[in-house]
Amino acid sequence: MAREFADPRSPHQKIAAELRRLITRGDLPPGSKLGSTAELMERYGGVANTTVQKALQMLKAEGLLEGLPGKGVYVRQHVQQSVEPIAYMRPAGPGEPYPWVSEAAKRQRSGRIRLLDVEVVVPPREVAEALRLEDGERAVLRRQLLLLDGEPTELTRSYYPLGVVEGTAVLEKRLIRGGTPALLASMGFPPREFVDELSSEIPTEEEVVALELPKDMPVLVAFRVVFSDGGRPIEVTLMTKAAHRYRMRYRLPVPEGEM
Repeated sequence: MAREFADPRSPHQKIAAELRRLITRGDLPPGSKLGSTAELMERYGGVANTTVQKALQMLKAEGLLEGLPGKGVYVRQHVQQSVEPIAYMRPAGPGEPYPWVSEAAKRQRSGRIRLLDVEVVVPPREVAEALRLEDGERAVLRRQLLLLDGEPTELTRSYYPLGVVEGTAVLEKRLIRGGTPALLASMGFPPREFVDELSSEIPTEEEVVALELPKDMPVLVAFRVVFSDGGRPIEVTLMTKAAHRYRMRYRLPVPEGEM
């Protein structure tokens, strides 16, 4: 017997979800004018005016729609970033900025990094296991906020084994020219491989505040482990992004014999 399941969301959340998908997939491109409130009420099964207004307000808060007095509601110029993780793994060369800044510039965007904090901590269990630390062994945590054209877009929490980075600039509360990958490479720990685990999660208060998220917006969390020579883990980073602003893009070779 087939299991019955009903969408538990409120009517305005369902309408916002459908319009959001049309916008992010390009069926409603920037500059498109939405139908009138009456037209949207009819389109979505005769819902009330207030239901449509709540749906539109959600999308305005997300930066997807804007209301122009006397003209109507339009789709805003927006860009859902397609992030290709491999582009950020190459350590910056001498004098080069951090890859986040360089990649933003390639898209005619302004990338900036704000260092929030640096501290020595006993990391969460999942991080400690990934770094192969003993019980109670400490790591250095660097918290950073990445901004694109002045808007917060990603919160990163990076952990490094204290035994590897002690006495280096990783413990200093300042940005590192070229980023920590360049510094680690200069220390004899070049990044050779990374493993990402992606999940969609309900944001914590820290993430909502740092990323200035609208109400009820999930986040995309990447749990990344970076390995150096000999498979030694040298970094674990939790990267939290606003889910409606990003897509992850991967280029994967087809294994030999599969063609």
